[in-house]
Amino acid sequence: MNQVDTGTQEGAANNPATSNSAIEKPSVGELVDGKGHTTGADWLARYSSSLMGVFGTPQRVLVRGAGCLVWDADGKEYLDLLGGIAVNALGHAHPFVTSVISSQLATLGHVSNFFTSPTQIALAEKLLTLAGAPAASKVFFTNSGTEANEAAFKLARRNSSGARTKIIALEGAFHGRTMGALALTAKEAYRAPFEPLPGGVVHIPFGDVEALEAAIDETVAAVFLEPIQGEAGVRPLPPGYLRAAREATIRAGALLILDEVQTGIGRTGKWLASEDSGIVPDAVTLAKGLGGGFPIGALITFGAQTSSLLSAGQHGTTFGGNPVATAAALATLHAIETQRVLENVAVVGEHLRAGLAAIEGVTEVRGEGLLIGFDLDADVAPAVVTAGLDAGFIVNSPGPRTIRLAPPLVLTTSQADTFLAAFPAILTTAKDAQ
Repeated sequence: MNQVDTGTQEGAANNPATSNSAIEKPSVGELVDGKGHTTGADWLARYSSSLMGVFGTPQRVLVRGAGCLVWDADGKEYLDLLGGIAVNALGHAHPFVTSVISSQLATLGHVSNFFTSPTQIALAEKLLTLAGAPAASKVFFTNSGTEANEAAFKLARRNSSGARTKIIALEGAFHGRTMGALALTAKEAYRAPFEPLPGGVVHIPFGDVEALEAAIDETVAAVFLEPIQGEAGVRPLPPGYLRAAREATIRAGALLILDEVQTGIGRTGKWLASEDSGIVPDAVTLAKGLGGGFPIGALITFGAQTSSLLSAGQHGTTFGGNPVATAAALATLHAIETQRVLENVAVVGEHLRAGLAAIEGVTEVRGEGLLIGFDLDADVAPAVVTAGLDAGFIVNSPGPRTIRLAPPLVLTTSQADTFLAAFPAILTTAKDAQ
């Protein structure tokens, strides 16, 4: 009989697959650069011949980052004001998060959903505390925001006994691109190529309390809301809307599910954008900033009744909540708490919004904390993105005259000022290019 590796350190050291001394150790650069290409143009040529074109042509090939700065393959430096679309909460290559991820991966990387790990349990407990969830609340981990919303969609279906056939979402909503989340998403261009989508979803006018109250009755299983619609140009719900939704859903026996994938984990200067609304939802979805750049999402269900809607075997994931992802999230939350990041978000966010509002050609500034949308006086937003890149700034255009900023939460006032100083010239360049 062959001797079985017991998993001890001695066993690992004697295993050719795990022994450091027995294997060749090329650098990451050597692993990816086997053909000798080094320029951005060369990388993009390889990209176009090897990757599916669902994202169009990448704007740049980024090779490294530090804090709020990134560098491309040609050595050009950029101030990252998009943060991987609100993902890089602590910027790039945060030393503490990096060390925790490395340490966890070197200890235990993946266990499947037949087992659990201390980091998974600790993160669930931490999120329940941060969300102010009552007793018997629960967490389900995913790999992304769309998967968290997919789980929430199934949660809503489990509240669909009897005549509850409808799910309410808002015009302008973006909840993801998997089939259930896509059914909740409003944009026709995203939906049409994949119809028929899961049925029963009704989109009602954004921010209209009368339309909301008229739509919610005993045929509704759930209402999905984003406190701020990021993909629609950073549109906050009007004051009182969440409370009206909560009261109407309670009356009708429907679930209120908040999509805080983009707005959660400190993006607005609070752990949740909805935490000042005075309501307790039935569920919240999280992702983007949770892992500090490592893929992880979560569905939090509030209270015993909602938390029991999904039972064993009714939903699952292979990678969701694995030890490395949950360790990354624990490290990110710890850094946000101990480094006073939420205070920084409030201060720098207010500074940025005030500075933008004073620039000629900016007609409206919206958002909270470091989730900012601002409109221009001409349909030049895509050209602004291009001119911004040429000037060393990464921004995003969710609409023809709207710019979105979602930088790392550690952006400094000084860094914000460099963008404010450069933006008038960027806007002029964009208009001249039209």
